[in-house]
Amino acid sequence: MKDQDNIPAMMNEIGTRARAAAAELAFAPSDAKATALNAAADAVWARRAEIIAANEKDLEFGRNKGLSPAMMDRLMLDEARIQGMVDGLRAVAAQDDPVGQVMAEWDRPSGLHIKRVRTPLGVIGVIYESRPNVTADAGALCLKAGNAVILRGGSESFHSSGAIHACLQDGLRAAGLPEDSIQRVPTRDRAAVAEMLRMTAHIDVIVPRGGKGLVGLVQREARVPVFAHLEGIVHVYIDKAADPEKARRVVMNAKTRRTGICGAAECLLIHRDLADSLGQDLLDMLKEAGVEVRAGEGLTGSVPATDDDWGKEYLDSIIAARIVDDVDGAIAHIRRYSSSHTDCIITEDDAVADRFFERLDSAILMRNASTQFADGGEFGMGAEIGIATGKMHARGPVGAEQLTSFKYIVVGDGTTRP
Repeated sequence: MKDQDNIPAMMNEIGTRARAAAAELAFAPSDAKATALNAAADAVWARRAEIIAANEKDLEFGRNKGLSPAMMDRLMLDEARIQGMVDGLRAVAAQDDPVGQVMAEWDRPSGLHIKRVRTPLGVIGVIYESRPNVTADAGALCLKAGNAVILRGGSESFHSSGAIHACLQDGLRAAGLPEDSIQRVPTRDRAAVAEMLRMTAHIDVIVPRGGKGLVGLVQREARVPVFAHLEGIVHVYIDKAADPEKARRVVMNAKTRRTGICGAAECLLIHRDLADSLGQDLLDMLKEAGVEVRAGEGLTGSVPATDDDWGKEYLDSIIAARIVDDVDGAIAHIRRYSSSHTDCIITEDDAVADRFFERLDSAILMRNASTQFADGGEFGMGAEIGIATGKMHARGPVGAEQLTSFKYIVVGDGTTRP
């Protein structure tokens, strides 16, 4: 590796090695990729004490930096979360290999037989902040889809990410795959991020995973295509036909299970007919659970809501609440303030649910289910590299299949065009 003081040279070397590894991975056997991921899972569990010790260094760094409790929760690893990483690696290993899958095929009157087949994107750059488990998720999904990956974790998770990356390297060696398939930027220097965003010769797509500041920077500055979501401004609409018990369960889980993740509910919209009954009951229940309720007109909460509370991602034990006239009022509010990440309706009325689904275009729309399910692992993808809210290529949880493109295979028999 080049001297880390020469960031451009170091990043150029990483990019060159990633491009070479991607050329090999594009046709790597499915069983070799599965072997690598299962061996990595074995290594993560065998080295869990080492990972937790590294994580303690990161937690100390975070405490000294004054990170919020929600951010510290994102950073923390324990045996249960390490088990989750292990399970995610094994789940991705067990999935069907997307590379080479036939998406469509047809014959033409000319005599040509045409197939559209999945092919890797090439080299993926992943820039992420505090959550060290992204190291395992991103490495696994990129490898499964035949892509090389360059990982640049946040300064907060530097030691944890390094320990997890070492386990992924163990897996690659066990399977005889190029170790440069999964590389980690070995510096906290932010200049490395700036270099990644300009590496059009080496990187095919950038995936930022973190807060608004990071994602906004990447979207503004990147010359490489980006899969990203800027914020998770997640709404839950309580319709007048909501089942009260379902509403209570879903709202509590959507807000309080983990407040610092992008699928956490940030705004509760309440049908006018429920404002004095179920709606107020939900707000009282949230307050009793320690959530600060910023209540709109006609509702009682911890503090009154202001205009700044609509369209706000708190990532904390705070929720905004507002009365709307009906489902159309909820739709209008969401269209104005949503970040197109995840929005939910609680109702037993099929027609109202259909209207909600048809008229909104968030990447994920839910009915009678906690928005904390907005996660690739919960969607059966084993893990996710992030949630994409754009309209091009990938939307919603980005799993292995979404990390592929396609090519056309055209076969003739001496066929010529008249």
